[in-house]
Amino acid sequence: MKKGRFSLQAIIIIFVCLVVALSLGITDLLISKRITSSVEETQKEKALNIAKMVSVSPQVIGSLEGETNPKEVQAFANQIKDLTHVNFVVVMDMKGIRLSHPDPGEVGRKFRGGDEGPVLQGKEYVSISKGILSPSMRAFTPIKNSQGKQVGAVAVGISLETVTKAVHKGRMGMVIGTLIGILIGVTGAVGLARVIKKILLGLEPFAIARLLEERSSMLQSVREGIIAIDQEGKITLVNRAARKLFKKAGLEGDPMGLKIEDYLPSTRLNHILKSGGTEFDQEQDLHGVTILVNRVPVVVNNQPVGAIATFRDKTEVQLLAEQLTGVRNYADALRAHAHEYMNKLHVILGLVRTEQYHTLANYVSETVNHRETELGFVTENVQDPVLAGFLIGKQSFARESGASLSFDCSNKLPKPVNQEITNDLITIIGNLVNNAMEAIADRPIKKVDLKLDYAEDILTIEVKDTGMGMTKAMQNKILDKGFSTKGDNRGLGLYLLAKVIEKLEGDLIISSKPGKGTNFAVYIPYKAEDEES
Repeated sequence: MKKGRFSLQAIIIIFVCLVVALSLGITDLLISKRITSSVEETQKEKALNIAKMVSVSPQVIGSLEGETNPKEVQAFANQIKDLTHVNFVVVMDMKGIRLSHPDPGEVGRKFRGGDEGPVLQGKEYVSISKGILSPSMRAFTPIKNSQGKQVGAVAVGISLETVTKAVHKGRMGMVIGTLIGILIGVTGAVGLARVIKKILLGLEPFAIARLLEERSSMLQSVREGIIAIDQEGKITLVNRAARKLFKKAGLEGDPMGLKIEDYLPSTRLNHILKSGGTEFDQEQDLHGVTILVNRVPVVVNNQPVGAIATFRDKTEVQLLAEQLTGVRNYADALRAHAHEYMNKLHVILGLVRTEQYHTLANYVSETVNHRETELGFVTENVQDPVLAGFLIGKQSFARESGASLSFDCSNKLPKPVNQEITNDLITIIGNLVNNAMEAIADRPIKKVDLKLDYAEDILTIEVKDTGMGMTKAMQNKILDKGFSTKGDNRGLGLYLLAKVIEKLEGDLIISSKPGKGTNFAVYIPYKAEDEES
């Protein structure tokens, strides 16, 4: 995953600023129209109210009817103009002749603008026009006497510049509010980004995503089954190996999100979650499948937030142990071989000190000839040096035990293509020979025959002993786990032997009669190195 172009803090700040700016911008657009309309309406009402107030003035009505001095109208109109801060207050008669005007020189002249016609016909209205002064909003109201007869009209003008300033003033408040909102949004975004980044331990989103992908791949790749629960005992993690074991145990369905005690009643993860303790190498039964389990709590800030268990099929662990046991048997055989030669050296040393040189010469010659014959036969027929060394060591071990282990190989056994099969052969041969050696331990004739026969990609291994033999009932149970005629805590060797043969897709045949000895025959596929295509 590529690194992000922007940091989390920058993304949050940009996003919040855009949202705030867009929201306030739309609000400003909508409210500005209303403000403009409201200001214009307010100015219209103001102008009309002033015009109405002037139109009902007895002084103005009297002047238009000739009862009072017309000059008084000029003074009254200018006074009203100054008090209300309008552009002009003009009183006119029915011919449109002005009785008042901000410019005294215009008094007595006809009203200009061209929009006074309707008011002289008795209509009240507001218009926008330009007369002698600047363009203005004009409110016209007819003047009527006490009998209801129109005797004139009054026009009140408010400069459009004044209206524009009022609208601008209203919008400025909105703009200032918008800027303050953006500033608050930026400040809040910065604070929010810092809090989120602290919660995320300073990691950026791309780093979190990459870390999550890597951890998920790791958990799915391990061979051990992994299952985890949260504080509520719900399953939050099940890797591929765990699902495979669950399927083998007959547990179907997706366990994610289920209560652990509902899916795995025999688990102790809830106990681990409550106690905070740990359990290692514990056996657990899953519908007939025995697994070895390690259980530990998940602790964050000294508080348990969940529990996790790792487990593996016990049979696989035992097979692995047996493979290691095969290597150990190989080492034991070599140790016996070395011990045998140490004894021979002691014999040679004794003959030298007693000056029995003729006897010494015969003994050394006999030993060398026997060794050369034995070594030559094994190394000539078994091309794999590890397996050859193991067989030679087993022969030495048998002699040390006072038994005879004969070896026969009808055809040469070449090296295998897959070197891992050597460990399996050591496990098979080692267990069969050891079992045969124990069977003849108390017999008068202590003889074990080992025969290897390789043909057509099939390796046959036969081990025959002169032991007590077995009944049919014993033969049916000899491969069962834990069954043994040699005491407690035994019965694993042949059980694991059968598992190895099953893994190699081979066959095992047992022939035995009480008092006549036992013969084990193993048939396994064997691909030779020189036959690889």
